[in-house]
Amino acid sequence: MPEIAPEWGLGGLALSAFLSATLLPGGSEVLLVLLARQQDWAPGTLLWTATLANTLGGLSTYGLGRLAVAGRAPAGRGVADVGALARVRRWGYPALLFSWLPLVGDGLCLAAGWLRMRVPATLLMLFAGKLARYGAVLWLTI
Repeated sequence: MPEIAPEWGLGGLALSAFLSATLLPGGSEVLLVLLARQQDWAPGTLLWTATLANTLGGLSTYGLGRLAVAGRAPAGRGVADVGALARVRRWGYPALLFSWLPLVGDGLCLAAGWLRMRVPATLLMLFAGKLARYGAVLWLTI
């Protein structure tokens, strides 16, 4: 396995996790697994780094949703977001536990912002879902 820690390390993991939670595509799990297998960092350090950065990325997408309502950014990304909006309206904050899902998660965060859901509860649900996902990835890896 190539040594990637000197080039990427925790900063690379944080950047990858943050960008993966925004409207940009990404796969921070791959980097998390590679770093975990190198054993240069404690699994807990990797878990918290990825979880916090991914949560902040989700919160930035939430912020875009809030801006869209205020008329300061283009509203929505298309028909796919209508489904996310309906899910968040129906299920409320617990829907945000699934914000880590590819394709679906961005829409959920955007919808939460659009609906102006409270930041503390939104943050808690985003964090819990992302912690569970990264925890499962690490558990299956080590």
